Amino acid sequence: MTSNVHEPSDERRPESASRQTAEDEQEAATDQAVHILLIEDNPGDARLIREMLRDSEELTQRFDLDERTGDRPTVTCESRLEDGLEALETARIDVVLLDLNLPDSDGLETLETVHETVEAVPIVVLTGVRDQEIGVRAIQRGAQDFLVKDEVTTPLLVRTIYHAIERARQRRERRRRRRQMEALNRLNRIAHDTTHAVITSDTRRELEQQVCDRLVESDAYQFAWIGGVSPGSDEVTPRARAGSEREYLDRITVTAGDDKYAQGPGGTALQTQEVQITTDVRTDPDFKPWRDVALEYGYRSVASIPISHEELVYGVLIVYSTTVDAFTGPERDVLSRMGDVIGHAITAIERREALVSDAVIELEFQIDELAAPLVNLSTAESVSTRFNRLIWEGKTLLAYGSAEGISQDTFRETVGRTTGFEDVRFLTNGDEEFEFELAVPAVDSLFETIATHGGRITSVTIDDGEFRFAVQLPQGRDTRRIVELVREGHENVSYLSQRSYDQRDTGGLGAQSVLQEKLTEKQRVALETAYAAGYFDWPRGSTGEEIAERLDISPATLNQHLRTAERKFFDSMFESSQQNEP
Repeated sequence: MTSNVHEPSDERRPESASRQTAEDEQEAATDQAVHILLIEDNPGDARLIREMLRDSEELTQRFDLDERTGDRPTVTCESRLEDGLEALETARIDVVLLDLNLPDSDGLETLETVHETVEAVPIVVLTGVRDQEIGVRAIQRGAQDFLVKDEVTTPLLVRTIYHAIERARQRRERRRRRRQMEALNRLNRIAHDTTHAVITSDTRRELEQQVCDRLVESDAYQFAWIGGVSPGSDEVTPRARAGSEREYLDRITVTAGDDKYAQGPGGTALQTQEVQITTDVRTDPDFKPWRDVALEYGYRSVASIPISHEELVYGVLIVYSTTVDAFTGPERDVLSRMGDVIGHAITAIERREALVSDAVIELEFQIDELAAPLVNLSTAESVSTRFNRLIWEGKTLLAYGSAEGISQDTFRETVGRTTGFEDVRFLTNGDEEFEFELAVPAVDSLFETIATHGGRITSVTIDDGEFRFAVQLPQGRDTRRIVELVREGHENVSYLSQRSYDQRDTGGLGAQSVLQEKLTEKQRVALETAYAAGYFDWPRGSTGEEIAERLDISPATLNQHLRTAERKFFDSMFESSQQNEP
């Protein structure tokens, strides 16, 4: 067995290992040969050691037993400490054979200099017969072993090199496991503190900020932020952040769409609802769009944790570390559970807020190529049509609204030309302003989709050439998902805006809770249809017979539904009034 021997060279070596490209690192990972650096200024001693390693197959055989590939060992020789240090910085070295007395360094200071440069690389000190005491002191200063030059044999040299490399490997493994255990214990404490924050936080904003703050308090992680996708946009925007480099987020873009900024860990975590780990920012191809900025801030590994509960997606928690492979398998499991805990807590907070505040979310959309005759008429004749109440009864949508700037005859004729609209009935008289009832037998899939996911269309406006509608959702619903569903149902839908408001501000006085909690579905539909059709107006806009016919029930059944609904409504109102009296 021969060895690859590299003689001393005055040529400058290429870029340092810390600046290796991903291709260089991949090539180095496949190189399983033993790389030995010999720093020895005596040409005779250096030649003797090279010959011993060249003529011995034992070193390769020993590493073959340890599942090495059997590549031939390489020996790089340098005669000066300065050149040896450069070799350590520019190449992968498994063991250093070090003479302490060199032209540019002398004694134990030589060892200390090498040890400070590469603490993880094992060092075997070469001494003379009279320097054995120095060899012992060298071991106390960090060397793995020492060899007396005049007593070195090939078997002794091979065994010493092998044991030095193996002891260094075992020491690294112990350190890795210790760091892993410390990191896991630390993360478990953070998870415990997060659970405490869940219990004590009053708002979602407070909870998310406490989670980020706790993650960076231990100094294990340098930066953490929680982001979400706003309706109508694919970009992930931060809601909470903690760490010294907060401006990092101002320099990057993360999305959950189809572009390159959605292919990284953050966007993937949102789309797959699975934890994504970047073990090394420098080599992970999925992290390429953010690599330069991340490395500028010293980030080397990243964990992206989806935050969700049941079908509600609340966002993503992204944590950064300055060490490679900072998020191991056990840590990944803890982080995944943390994402579940945060999602469950946000759900609980928003449900609690919904109960006490009657808060709702309203989304506004514009849709093209729907009700085209009415939309075109609104542009040509300055006609305005508003649907103020939509009632879904079985498979028929009953729309109650008002129209301005158009005669009833023209409105009836235009409705007749509008696909999906038919059977209009006028509730009030007027030359150019009136109220109407409109039946839509084939309910558009758009309305059905919204209702299936807990939303309802509260208003529709056809004005100035635009068809707009508003969707109301309970607080805490995944608004982005609703926007996606609406867009999937119609290609020509545009998302316009979102706002939150408290239903009590609208003067409802608890009416919504009565309608939703006290009445049966048939009672609610009967009461709401009668109200929208003008049954309670004076003079009445519709008779009981007309409403019963529209609902396909008998007048007696309609009367029973209305009387029962009225009684429940007034019982709730008067009981609430008595409870609030001093």
